[in-house]
Amino acid sequence: MTSALPALVSPEELHATTAAGTLPLVVLDASTALATHGEGEPYTAQPLRAAYLDAHVPGAAFVDVTNELSDTGAPQLFTVPAPDALAAALGALGIGDDTHVVVYDNVGSAWATRVWWLLRWLGHDHVSVLDGGLGAWRAAGLPVAGGAEDDAAARATPGRLTPRVRPELLATLPQVEQISTGSAAGLLVNALDPATFRGEQEVSPYPRRGRIPGSVNLPLFTFLDPATGRFLPPAELRGLLQDGGLLDAQGAVTYCGGGIAATVPAFAAYVAAGVDVAVYDGSLSEWTAEQGRPVDVG
Repeated sequence: MTSALPALVSPEELHATTAAGTLPLVVLDASTALATHGEGEPYTAQPLRAAYLDAHVPGAAFVDVTNELSDTGAPQLFTVPAPDALAAALGALGIGDDTHVVVYDNVGSAWATRVWWLLRWLGHDHVSVLDGGLGAWRAAGLPVAGGAEDDAAARATPGRLTPRVRPELLATLPQVEQISTGSAAGLLVNALDPATFRGEQEVSPYPRRGRIPGSVNLPLFTFLDPATGRFLPPAELRGLLQDGGLLDAQGAVTYCGGGIAATVPAFAAYVAAGVDVAVYDGSLSEWTAEQGRPVDVG
């Protein structure tokens, strides 16, 4: 089945599609907040279900990325779960092989692109990100819903989602080590802010400060219009990606702190140039956990 919606869908497109009712569609609100604590103390994640209950796109279901779509037994937050477990969690939200999924958040789109990437890693192509999330939906003058009685997840008919994993979209620690040392071709792209990239952030949630050696910095927020929260036009995205070397790289890998922000440049590359980029799921949380593994600062 060819996707009826593009990977990046506008609020107006989603509203019209929902109103038409001709597409098997599930809309997901993936809003989550991160909190940092003391130096070297891991950050914590808070699913923003209360905000969802206050206001969301009508008919949307809330998805808890931290718990429902992650391996909660892994050492790092947000670790990709086993394919069958991920398929079951998504199926419980009403997603089947023929379902088109539109995902959004209310905090900068990285949680939405994370779910987009998880679905594509699982082999499900019928997935879009709502451009600008809930903020853009409201700015377009479109209605919002609220209250537990509108919780679509509670009413969902379970779907059957068949895993068809794309291993090339998930970079492993050994692969990243090989790229970092130059023993394998590729480009490591750090999607965090420049201060964190340099190891100069105010408080670091990672065991050690710095970046993976050999990395370049393409901060996630540079792909968004700061006034609207929406993605930049494709030509501008391509320019940013080209300048950063990602589009010319043989085997680009994005990373961040825990595999969330890293999905923003991966999504931008797909939207703007049709390029698939691998994400290093463990990111700095895994890389900096071992003292013998090198980091660059400054």
